[in-house]
Amino acid sequence: MPVRSLSSSVLRWPERSVVLRSLEEWAREARRRHPLLLKLGYFGSYARGDAGVGSDLDLISIVIESDVPFERRPLDWDLLALPVPAQILVYTAREWQALGSSGIRFARVLQEETVWI
Repeated sequence: MPVRSLSSSVLRWPERSVVLRSLEEWAREARRRHPLLLKLGYFGSYARGDAGVGSDLDLISIVIESDVPFERRPLDWDLLALPVPAQILVYTAREWQALGSSGIRFARVLQEETVWI
């Protein structure tokens, strides 16, 4: 997470390279913890390369299947080890396929912008 110097009120935000390196380490652990994981990626400002101070990390995972409701799936993913605030969307393979063919703008952005790791 961002750190505050004891002698300053200024927050130091981790560099993009630090965030992405931490994400790769986190992803290795996530693959062990989630055996149904097919794909894991990030999108948003870190994927576009325009992340700055205060940017969060937007993650997406595709799992084989899940009987957990969509809005509750992120609760199974521990994001606290990441150096910046993060959020994750968890789609099943079937939902991801349906989203891709939906024509929804958000789906197009995800397909164009996501960096898969």
